[in-house]
Amino acid sequence: MTRTDLNQPAQILVAGCGKLGGAIASALTDNAKVYGLRRNPDRVPAGVTGIGADLTQPETLKGKLPESLDVVIYCLTPSSYDEAGYHQAYVTGLQNLLEAIGNRPLTRLFFVSSTSVYAQDDDSWVDETSPTEPDRFSGQQVLQGEQTALNSQHPATVVRFSGIYGPTRQRFLEEVLEGRMNPQSPAPYSNRIHEHDAAHTVAWLAQQALAGHAIEDLYIASDCEPVRLDDVVDWVRQQVPCKEPVEGARKGGRAGSKRCNNQRLLNSGFEFRYPDYKAGYREMISKLS
Repeated sequence: MTRTDLNQPAQILVAGCGKLGGAIASALTDNAKVYGLRRNPDRVPAGVTGIGADLTQPETLKGKLPESLDVVIYCLTPSSYDEAGYHQAYVTGLQNLLEAIGNRPLTRLFFVSSTSVYAQDDDSWVDETSPTEPDRFSGQQVLQGEQTALNSQHPATVVRFSGIYGPTRQRFLEEVLEGRMNPQSPAPYSNRIHEHDAAHTVAWLAQQALAGHAIEDLYIASDCEPVRLDDVVDWVRQQVPCKEPVEGARKGGRAGSKRCNNQRLLNSGFEFRYPDYKAGYREMISKLS
């Protein structure tokens, strides 16, 4: 559906306005009226209108949503990291939100997903056409959430993120600095995206949809350089003094070994600020105190 009243600013709801959702909301406030839904609405970013509700409790949504929404961005994270928690976050919450929206048409529904839906472990390249056969409950529930979005009555786009890192997500860098990460060569391939680019990927696609441009129903959002984990660790060690590996240091990642192809996202016109891990981590390292 194309917007009909172009004289009014677009109305966008970010459902799950936490760390990533809040960054997405902030990236959209210049040209739209943005609402951020979370349990504590006082914690939405400046410039975003807070809506207090719990998507797993549908009664809390009654009377809370704006009458006319153009774009909805669904960006929940589990409150517990077991199968029930994932189902609540990725499936039940979305079903409750769609029920609350009802028959009011949207220009686009965006579902923030994960490359955990890919189980490939053979160093192969994956793209939007690759098989999704997750062998863990987390990926299975995320995939079910994707289908819930895509099978809704609204035009929908799924954005599958690889590992998000950045100034507010420094765990990997800290583990290398402290000697708690020591992968053996050749380690599995890893894929990542800087948090700035992650937020602006969704903002970019939302703006394209609002402008009436055709967008796909699925994108992989990952930077331009999949890289073996040991190569990343070795590079960090060359940039900054790190402690010697400790006993029991982690040997590898937990997401198989695959290489994420972001060509479809690049074809949309999106431009990365941090196209590879060196650009992102170099800036982070430069700011270490």
